[in-house]
Formats: sequence, structure tokens, C-alpha cells
Amino acid sequence: MSVVALVPAAGRGVRLGAGMPKALVPVAGESLLSRAVRGLHDSGRVRHVVVAAPADEVPAVEAEFASLRSFVHVVPGGAERTDSVRLALAEAERAVPDARVVLVHDAARAFTPPSVVRDVVRAVEEGAPAVVPVLPVADTIKQVDEAGDVETTVDRSRLRTVQTPQGFAIDVLRQAYAAAGDIATDDAGLVERIGGKVSTVPGHPHALKITTAFDLAIAEAVLA
Repeated sequence: MSVVALVPAAGRGVRLGAGMPKALVPVAGESLLSRAVRGLHDSGRVRHVVVAAPADEVPAVEAEFASLRSFVHVVPGGAERTDSVRLALAEAERAVPDARVVLVHDAARAFTPPSVVRDVVRAVEEGAPAVVPVLPVADTIKQVDEAGDVETTVDRSRLRTVQTPQGFAIDVLRQAYAAAGDIATDDAGLVERIGGKVSTVPGHPHALKITTAFDLAIAEAVLA
């Protein structure tokens, strides 16, 4: 069963404040995007990756993956993440018409272990229409009112934080995006909207999302 992966990486990463697209920010000499794609490659389960890059950075991103040209294809991304996923999905289906499993992976989760990728793919191959890697919520969660006063303490035993890659039967993701509006930040959430079942596999602490300069400093310190 052929597996393709989509990496929407056209965002500018304003919160990171690096002065460049977040996916291209280097960590210990290698960009977040490169590290994310390498994790997909090293899983041994992904046949092809489509990266949706900022339109003005496509040549630079293509050069970054010159040694993996048969594995990585770069397309211009859209104004919103949803647009980038749609564009990447269309290219993936053209490049690998027999693909049955599709992953959507954030470049910001550049340190996701290949084992997580394999677990997500395996779950889809075994029949799950949609799969997300998750971790238990560690912090106490409070529900507050409009004034900011606490209404209740939420039972966190059934709460999970979601990571990527998220995996889908390709026809399920296609249907979810056909029904989606213009903006969405969670692909599995789109499957939920059309009544699809979303399963989980264990995530990994290393799959933290690089969003702020503090997150980037933590990643650099760990690598050092």
C-alpha cells in the first residue's frame, strides 16, 4: 500500500520572529523542514513527499532537497494552510496515483521520531480511516467564563494533545477537504466534521511543535 506525505510549509512563522519562513529556520545547521522530511524518509514507510513551500522560496527548497529529488517534490503553497494541503494533495495524487495512505506532517514538528511515522501508517493500513499521534495532557485544565473566572476544573484523564504526522486513507482526506471551508488548522478535525472516526496512537515528547523563539532554544539545547 503506497504512502505519500504532505508537508505544508508555506507559513511565515511570525510568532517565531526569525525573519524567514519558519520551516526554513536552521537548527544546528539543518532547517526544520529538512529534519521533518528526513524523519519521514527514515521511517522507511513513505514513498513520496510533497512539500508546499512559500512561492518565492520554491527554488531554494528544491535545492535543499537536490539529493532526494526522486523522493521529494516541491510545489508553491497557498495563502492558508488549507490551500497548501489541497495543492500538495493534488500533486501527490498525480505523482503516486496508486497511493492509498496519506500523511500530513508539520515541518514545525521536525523532531518526530520515525517510529511514530511507522505507527501512524500501520494503523491506517490496518483499517483506521484517520489516525493521530497523541500524548496525555500533563497540566491541570481550568474552564473559565468570559470574565476569566474559573467555572470548573476539567477532568484531564480523557484529554490528549495531538501531534503529527496525522494519517488518513487518501479518499477520506479527499472527502474531508472537499467539504471543508477556507481555513482549517487540524486535518483530523475536518474528518470529524464529516462524521469520520479518528483513532489514536502514542505520540512522543520529541515531537514538540516549534512555534516560539523559546521552543527553538529548547530544540537547540537538546541537540547540543
